[in-house]
Amino acid sequence: QAQLVESGGGLVQAGGSQRLSCAASGSRFSIGTMGWYRQAPGKQRELVATITRSGSTSYTDSVKGRFTISRDNAKNTVYLQVDSLKSEDTAVYYCYADINWRAYWGQGTQVTVSS
Repeated sequence: QAQLVESGGGLVQAGGSQRLSCAASGSRFSIGTMGWYRQAPGKQRELVATITRSGSTSYTDSVKGRFTISRDNAKNTVYLQVDSLKSEDTAVYYCYADINWRAYWGQGTQVTVSS
């Protein structure tokens, strides 16, 4: 059974940066697309960014130019560099991974942006 473990997150001032990491383990299958979602209080979970195994990326419009997704296939890890943070970026950030046609999720990590 695959597991995703996230790290990073915390409290940061507006305009600051953070780096979120998510490491997958426990699966003998190669990992397909990985990505990040976020959920702000009282709002639905939204897709933030995705990256395919070959490195193709996509972003939701609100984070383009500020967030960068990357991955290290040798480490089964996906990263999200978040820069120029705004108060509206405050949310719980969840990573996910497509493994053998099934979606796996991390436990979530809180990012709080103070103004």
